[in-house]
Amino acid sequence: MRHASPEELIQRARAGERGPLARLLSLVERGGEPARAVGRLSFPLAGQAHTVGITGAPGAGKSTLTSSLVGHLRAMDLEVAVLAIDPSSPFTGGAILGDRVRMGDHSLDQGVFIRSMATRGQLGGLALATPAAVRVLDAVGFGWVLIETVGVGQVEVEIAGAADTTVVVVNPGWGDSVQANKAGLMEIADIFVINKADRPGVNDTRRDLEQMLELSRLGEWEPRILATVGHRGEGVDQLCQALLDHRAHLETSGEGTARKARRAEDELRTILIEAVLEQADQALHAPAGVALRAEVAARRVDPYRAVAAILASTVTGSGVEPS
Repeated sequence: MRHASPEELIQRARAGERGPLARLLSLVERGGEPARAVGRLSFPLAGQAHTVGITGAPGAGKSTLTSSLVGHLRAMDLEVAVLAIDPSSPFTGGAILGDRVRMGDHSLDQGVFIRSMATRGQLGGLALATPAAVRVLDAVGFGWVLIETVGVGQVEVEIAGAADTTVVVVNPGWGDSVQANKAGLMEIADIFVINKADRPGVNDTRRDLEQMLELSRLGEWEPRILATVGHRGEGVDQLCQALLDHRAHLETSGEGTARKARRAEDELRTILIEAVLEQADQALHAPAGVALRAEVAARRVDPYRAVAAILASTVTGSGVEPS
């Protein structure tokens, strides 16, 4: 398995083998040329899956709700993959795997694949490899991909850029409208879920959300507000229906095509930036770059001229010499 080529891994994963699929995702997370090879192979095979981002503050019950949602989707005979973006270990950088443990009820279901991915310190709650991992899961045949963020409060809006439908999970008694608007939730939510609805304050939270939506500029789709009790599965059937309704809306309105186009542009920009950063690092550590860094440190060359020299050498392939 370790020595199998990306082409072989893709073929075996598309045939239903879980080991090769896990290996492909490991290559994607690791980065470098193997990850780029997987990306090139999976790109023409993907484009059919519907992705659902599930986000919200820590403790909102996202993992339990996601597990219950997986069960309902499986009851509809839909194959589901889950990317659980877990906190990173401060020692190894790896995922702590809490979400995978909480979704253990589905571990023996061949129609479900659950993968924990480490944030590696990213503020947006998304691993850098998440879009590429989604594409792999799409390419091997999963019709639904759920992306659950780690939950990082007011900066967890990055999930909206990686999903077709964004579900924001809140709890009864959750903040006021000012806090919500700070978090950017009005801009990213397609569906609001008031989870742990067996607690007091559900009606107040629903009213706060409704008032905020009235003050927001909405498109054709008006975000749904649903109440669930994730650990008992209550209200999850309505959540499933809302997801299906939003998917149908995206297909009929053309918004789905527009969102996919925006995601493609964002990913292209990200990949380009990574490539430029990699080239810059190589240039700085080449002999000419090391010498130029010494010149800047000694204040014989200013950093602007140094950058211009590096950029010129990258384009022409010549040595790095300040002009």
